[in-house]
Order: sequence, then structure tokens, then C-alpha cells
Amino acid sequence: MSSPLNIKQNLYNACFQFIENRLLTVQKTINEIQESLTSETKSSAGDKHETGRAMLQLEREKAGNQLAEIVNVKEALSKISTEKNSKTIGLGSVVYTTKANYYIAISAGELTVNKDKFYAISPNTPIGQLLMGKEVNAPIAFRGKAFVVKEVL
Repeated sequence: MSSPLNIKQNLYNACFQFIENRLLTVQKTINEIQESLTSETKSSAGDKHETGRAMLQLEREKAGNQLAEIVNVKEALSKISTEKNSKTIGLGSVVYTTKANYYIAISAGELTVNKDKFYAISPNTPIGQLLMGKEVNAPIAFRGKAFVVKEVL
């Protein structure tokens, strides 16, 4: 079994990589839209041209919003300490329950560390809100299922 610090660091790194990949994807999309806008400017005029430009502008705005969201998530992730352990579940906690394991950080889906599965969740998700502030042996009821907190790192 790895040390608690090692598990936390690995989960943190996996979340960081998840955000970096999303960031690269959105930046690539923005660059492609920018190139399309540039080439659209050089092409024919008229209604079809204006519609194409308007659609590209909307796509660019959507990608810009995604970029802003990623920056906010990255900032939230940067506030997490992997060295702090607490008996109470909070931001950065690794939580083992009788049903599943969670990492309270950002919503990054399922992560595997040392063959153990963890769900990286944001504290403001429904399950995250239920877990926040709980301690070992706390009973949790979520979507008709009951489980108990076994361990908090």
C-alpha cells in the first residue's frame, strides 16, 4: 500500500493532467476557429460569407467560455494541498467508503491509482456536498443507496 501522501499526490497529478489536456484541446479549437475566420475573410462576400463568419464567431465565443471555465478549475486545483491530512472531509481529501472511493478536488471523472479506482469530484457536486464535513464512520445516503465513510486521508 502506498503512503497517503503518495496517493494524494498521484490523484492531484492525474487531475492536473486532466485539466492540461482540456486546456490544450480548447486552445487548439480556438486556433482552428481563428484560422477559419482568417480564411473566411479572404473568401467570397455576401450572405453566405456573413453567416459563416457569424457561426465562427459563436464557436469562438463558446470556446472562450470553455477556456475561462478551465482557468477557474485550474485555479481551484492549485489551492489544494496534497500534504495536509484531516479527519474531516474537505477540499483535497481522499475518501474511502463502503461503496466507492473519492478525491474531493475537481470533476475529472474516474481515476486509477495503484489499481484502486477513485472518482475525482468537485465539492459542489451533489455527492461532494454530502461528503463535505463528514468523518470516518459517518453514514451517507445518496440516490437511495446507503454507505459509510471508512477512511479519510
